[in-house]
Amino acid sequence: MLIASSINELQSAKGAIETLKSTQPALFQKFMNSIRLTHQLQFGFQYMGCLITEEDSSSFRPASQDEYVLSVYQREIKELKADSKFHDLKQLLASYKQISYANICKLAMGTDPKTLVGPTYIR
Repeated sequence: MLIASSINELQSAKGAIETLKSTQPALFQKFMNSIRLTHQLQFGFQYMGCLITEEDSSSFRPASQDEYVLSVYQREIKELKADSKFHDLKQLLASYKQISYANICKLAMGTDPKTLVGPTYIR
């Protein structure tokens, strides 16, 4: 999937992430933990975003992962979704889906929006 993000979209998403961080710090920390786990397991951020937003994740599912590892990962995502303020995160992800879940995660990790401008291939 090829997406192209403008600087305005990325800066707007960065602002929304910063708002979530300041208004819902516990939820933001859980989100960051999920991002870090996704990165450590070398799963795609698009897969994580689809799991969180309950979209079809089959085309982004890691190809060669042990079923146990996948089940532990999915359990962690379910714990994030069980948070009482989860709807705020889900709304943020839905609002900025067009820039890709990967770019949203990179912004949350502190990547400068200027470096994410332009076309990106998401797998």
